Parts: sequence; C-alpha cells; structure tokens
Amino acid sequence: MIVIFDLDGTLLNTIDDLGYACNYALEHAGWPTHPIEAYPAKVGNGINNLIRRALPEADRTEENIQRVRTHFVPYYNEHNCDYTRPYDGIPELLKTLKEQGYRLAVASNKYQAATEKIVNRFFPGVFDVILGEREGIERKPNPQIVFDIIDRLTGETDCQLLYIGDSLVDMETARNARVPFVACSWGFVPRDQLSAAGAEHIVNHPNEILQYCK
Repeated sequence: MIVIFDLDGTLLNTIDDLGYACNYALEHAGWPTHPIEAYPAKVGNGINNLIRRALPEADRTEENIQRVRTHFVPYYNEHNCDYTRPYDGIPELLKTLKEQGYRLAVASNKYQAATEKIVNRFFPGVFDVILGEREGIERKPNPQIVFDIIDRLTGETDCQLLYIGDSLVDMETARNARVPFVACSWGFVPRDQLSAAGAEHIVNHPNEILQYCK
C-alpha cells in the first residue's frame, strides 16, 4: 500500500513560519500585516493563494500577488523551519508505517523546493516520493500529483492507496483521484467543517490512521 500525506497541517504545523513570511512580504511590499492566528484560514492551494487572501480585497491582482511573492519566497526559503514542527505522534506513526513496509509519499501545494527542504529536514529518508507545486502541473485538487506518485512508485493503476490530509482541498483531491481519504482534525481546518463537507473518516490522533492502513 502507498500512503500519501499532505504536508502543511497534516505532517507539520507550519502556520507560524508561513504567517511570518507572509507578513514580512506584505510589509516590504507596502500592505498591512495580519495576526499569526489569522493565517490558518488563509492557507491552502499554494503560496499565491495564501498571498491573494492576505492582500486587501481591492488589491488582489496577479501583479500584486507576484510583487508580494518576490519578497515571500527568499524569506521563506531561509526561515521555513524556524517554528515549524511535526505534530505530536507523527514521527512515531511514520516509523511504524516504514517498519511495516508501507511506501510513503508527500503531496503538497507548497512549491517544490520548499517542500523537499522541509520534508528532508524533519523526516530524512522516510518518504519514497516528495512532490510539491511544480511548473506546468496543476495544483491540488487536480489529482495529477497523486497519479505522478503512483507512476513513480509502481506504475500500476490498481495499487492500494490511502490519502491523509487536513483540508477540503485534500478531500477533493482524493475524491478526484478516486482514492480513499482520511481527514485529520489537528490541522488548519476544524473538524466540524471537515464533517460538514462530507469527510467520512476523521481521526483525532496520528495513531488512529493505522486502522485504515490494512
């Protein structure tokens, strides 16, 4: 079985580093900043969409997004592990899955360079495939990232898969790829919102994921 994990809000609590990077970029580009606790509602669908939501509504043009991004990316590249940490129980879950022979992958909407750096910093040698946002490939909820993971690991269309994520984007990605989905309640989307959106399987601690890996 291949177990695919989302990154932000699933494996790692990255919100502080994302928030500080976005505030740095907004300030340097001339826009107001936000409290860090406001950022869970702004993340999802990649860095450009984070910036779009952080900008004043009247200023959400592609030109302005790119202007802020030019400040965001260099800062985040240097500071993306300052406050980021694995959620409690995640390292133990990954260790157990590796010992039991599961193939593990990351599917993220964070740009590829940052995805690889962060995953390799906190989980060296754990994941068989690490994929983030790549030029020319549509972001989640487009299922292409799931198909690319399958192709790199097996090339078989009928292999067993499980997708773990914390967001509605993850749930839609799994649905589009026709892959079983388990939602985690410790991430950036509240449990009641996941449930209201139709998530059938929601776990409150990483060790509960093991019951679905059979």
